[in-house]
Amino acid sequence: MKKLKSLELCAGAGGQALGLEEAGFDHVCLVEIDKDACATLRLNRPAWNVREDDLHEFSATKYRGVDLVAGGVPCPPFSKAGKQLGAEDERNLFDEALRIVQEAAPRAVMLENVRGLLDPVFDDYRQSILKRLDKLGYTGEWKLINANDYGVPQLRPRAILVALRKDLWPRFAWPSASPKPAPTVGEALKDLMEENGWNADAWAQRANTIAPTLVGGSKKHGGPDLGPTRARAAWAKLDVEGTTIANEAPAADFTGRPRLTVRMTARLQGFPDSWKLWGAKTTSYRQVGNAFPPPVARAVGLKIKEALNG
Repeated sequence: MKKLKSLELCAGAGGQALGLEEAGFDHVCLVEIDKDACATLRLNRPAWNVREDDLHEFSATKYRGVDLVAGGVPCPPFSKAGKQLGAEDERNLFDEALRIVQEAAPRAVMLENVRGLLDPVFDDYRQSILKRLDKLGYTGEWKLINANDYGVPQLRPRAILVALRKDLWPRFAWPSASPKPAPTVGEALKDLMEENGWNADAWAQRANTIAPTLVGGSKKHGGPDLGPTRARAAWAKLDVEGTTIANEAPAADFTGRPRLTVRMTARLQGFPDSWKLWGAKTTSYRQVGNAFPPPVARAVGLKIKEALNG
């Protein structure tokens, strides 16, 4: 099958882009406004065409006919952690994403957001997006997908929109969950916890379920931690201290409840250890907290590729 071309919007630290690359897509351009996230993309994939740009200012006309337009538009307008202002929130970029779809006229569209977008309060808004896509010649569908169904050791439910050109839509089917259960936090992180000589056997047995959803990606959130009180309580049940992010793994003589490093959180998000994050701890963790798990993007991307290639 031929290599397919993708235009990536709000690329962040590259979670969706990496997963789609693994699914067989070549990115003609990746648009991201955050300079540190752009630095992360360039650090890991120097050959990628990374544009540090505001989506409002970006024109996709030169990429007309690309196979896929994909992206993760900002989540705060729909997040339960915020006011859920939706279309009234100035950070909402669905209008810009749909403008770019119209300009690029791709064969397929894939957009992801937080679980809150699927709440009843946004029923009309989701339908309005599908109606606008219908007028542009696409049939689409929203679906709730949990990252742990695809091997990610974290719950992380996401609202995924996939739309294909109307003649191609009958070929598309959502991916099935992996038959193999996702690893527990202990299974996923034991080797990283032991990097400085700490024996993490007992800890790994206590950290015996998947992780709660990683939060803390918003710039308004402050320093790097695993979220508000309720989130930290969920981490405490896994014997993880969530008040701060550690600079390194526990020392050999460590006692108490260990903290996660940025590298550990990236692994829980589904990034390979080879994927480097640019910037200091707060900046790096913010990129992880905002990321879309690569294995989920890969699973959905493979099904889009199958539909496009027939």
